[in-house]
Amino acid sequence: MERYQEIERSLIKKFRKPIWRKFILGLKEYELINEGDKIAVCISGGKDSMLLAKCMQELQRHGKYHFDLEFIVMDPGYNKVNRETIIKNAEIMNIPIHIFETEIFNTVVTIEDNPCYLCARMRRGYLYKEAQSLGCNKIALGHHFDDVIETILMGMLYGGQFQTMMPKLKSTNHPGMELIRPLYYVKEADILDWCRYNDLHFIQCACRFTEEYTKAENAADVSKRQEMKQLIQKFRETSDIIEMNIFKSAYNVNLNTVISYKQDGVEHHFLEKFDRPQQEEE
Repeated sequence: MERYQEIERSLIKKFRKPIWRKFILGLKEYELINEGDKIAVCISGGKDSMLLAKCMQELQRHGKYHFDLEFIVMDPGYNKVNRETIIKNAEIMNIPIHIFETEIFNTVVTIEDNPCYLCARMRRGYLYKEAQSLGCNKIALGHHFDDVIETILMGMLYGGQFQTMMPKLKSTNHPGMELIRPLYYVKEADILDWCRYNDLHFIQCACRFTEEYTKAENAADVSKRQEMKQLIQKFRETSDIIEMNIFKSAYNVNLNTVISYKQDGVEHHFLEKFDRPQQEEE
């Protein structure tokens, strides 16, 4: 058996419950894939996107829907080692990648005010554009369960707002395109276990900005998302239900107990309805 076949087998056998079933559950619950889709699986070279690529490949072979895949890798200015690592891992996993190049790292490295946000926005735009050029109607990203609950906490603690990372979105700047997140229910710890089991080693964040700042004495303060990871780990040590309750909170929003909320850019305040005469009970 080839190594890529052993990796595929591990998904269906050993990691069937924590990864494969949750992958399928997310696809079904959020209706992420439809007959005739052509999906660009966006590969950064990290563990999450490489797992996503393998799951999507397996689904295409054995799923009930017919859909097409493109495995695209955007090189935003990786150093030689990182680029070669991505290519090597794709070969090991038998994933036929399509690489295209941009100058994003060179563009954002001199930006002092929120370069990570700008980088993410630029990446997304280039990915949509490349996917469209290949005839795709969707892009698939490797965000997982932990990313979702970290986003909820970051919005509350640092943004003063409640929001979540949606399982799918329609693009506003690229008509006809959708973004999907098939690993929505898969936990990061299980992805790490899958990597260790298969002796797979993927790149971390390859951004020059991040590489520079991780050398600083205050490296622990650089990433708010890393701070959320540490906070969630403390929650897990306290109780085994907290992380799921954070996730479920996005399902159980009671608008009768919310002071204000926004929908389609319009803000609604509870006082708008507070003084209206209540309908008499029958």
